[in-house]
Amino acid sequence: MDLNYEILTEEKIELCRDGCNELMAFQKSKAYITPELFDSMNFETRLVPSVEKALYNYIVVVKDGDEVVGYVYSNISPKEVYSNEFATFFDLSSVHGTVVGCLSQFYIKEDYRQYGVGSTLFNMSMNWLSQFDMVEDYFIYVSNGNDNALEFYKRKGFKVSHDILDGFITVLRSKKVSPK
Repeated sequence: MDLNYEILTEEKIELCRDGCNELMAFQKSKAYITPELFDSMNFETRLVPSVEKALYNYIVVVKDGDEVVGYVYSNISPKEVYSNEFATFFDLSSVHGTVVGCLSQFYIKEDYRQYGVGSTLFNMSMNWLSQFDMVEDYFIYVSNGNDNALEFYKRKGFKVSHDILDGFITVLRSKKVSPK
């Protein structure tokens, strides 16, 4: 295993296409509440619009040699971005500032889990997010059935805030966090 981490510019997000599509398929395979909602979710409908709506983006891919084996996508976005036709992800009045930080997408191929890749990507994202003084609230959204991810984020200091879409997504929230 020859792992290296590469921070991408927005122009290179195409490198995340396969990983994003694999993430959506993985989430659907785990979901027990309305898994069919994932049928329309893919790189074009999830990652691209999120990058376009964000004020700042942070994308890191993990490569084993030349093969992309995982990625993380975090952003700083106006809080209103999280109230749309799909759902309202949190009570907008509960966020005092105008922007939020979000660890939005996180995927590691199964053969590369349990080697510290997740913790490295998480820490890189939290370090990046913590640079923005105007951000007081960080959010992570975990799809139903993805209990390993939920427990991972809880170990990293995030707390379950609430569920949306009748339990389809669990919202985790934290004030400014220090990477662990």
